[in-house]
Amino acid sequence: MKAELLGEEVEILRETIRANDGSNVATGAFARKVDALIGAFYDDIGELSAIQLSDILDLFLIKVLYVNRGSRDAETLAYLGRMMERYLQTGEMALGPSGGHIPYLSDLMEETAHPSGTFQNLFEAYRRYGDNALFISGVFPESLGRKRRGGRMGGAPLVDRQFFVAVGKQYYGLAASQDLAQRVQQRGTLQRLSSFFDVYVDALNEMSGRYVMGMDMQLLADRMLDAFNRYRQTRDIAYLETARKYAALLKLDGHQWPALDAMAGDPGYF
Repeated sequence: MKAELLGEEVEILRETIRANDGSNVATGAFARKVDALIGAFYDDIGELSAIQLSDILDLFLIKVLYVNRGSRDAETLAYLGRMMERYLQTGEMALGPSGGHIPYLSDLMEETAHPSGTFQNLFEAYRRYGDNALFISGVFPESLGRKRRGGRMGGAPLVDRQFFVAVGKQYYGLAASQDLAQRVQQRGTLQRLSSFFDVYVDALNEMSGRYVMGMDMQLLADRMLDAFNRYRQTRDIAYLETARKYAALLKLDGHQWPALDAMAGDPGYF
């Protein structure tokens, strides 16, 4: 499936969710459609970079939150999608010398644990700190449990999930209480993020582990085997190259899958 077509299909899902705001229509057909689109995302690895980040993030959120957890609020899904997009865009996520995210992540942790930033108003500050807490605990759960400096925010000795859940709930609740939250029509969304913070953390943990920071290994393995079997049937070198690309994403080597290193022109190999 081409990137633009996948984007159109994701927009249809968004429209369906908006049209049924307040209820959940993740029936068998809807869920199968979501799974088919996620499968299509992995079908042509040459197209991955052409897909809009907003489309693929929304698709993954629809899967983990709307389909898997029965979410009913369209605005919260949209808010989470744009929040994730903002944090994951290259321009905002400054990478360290090794290409890792830890320097950027530590800055977010420090900002959230020890608020000192300059904001135009309290609403923006509280919303930012709530977003930080959700992003950190949702996307980088393996980074939690480390000691933090000082004893603020109740003197908790560790930067752990409990800490960020507590401050996330607190800051989203404070943001929702501001008059500006009503003016920008986000009060209900921020109240939901505060009340159900744990649910959203769990959903983002699944999304991060399977799709964002990692990739769906089972889908990649299936696509690799499909391509390899097509190569065996047709001897078309393009299928072998596709299988090798999936194998690279899976970090397989010739010892684990020696047939991928076979000479494509050797008819007696199999």
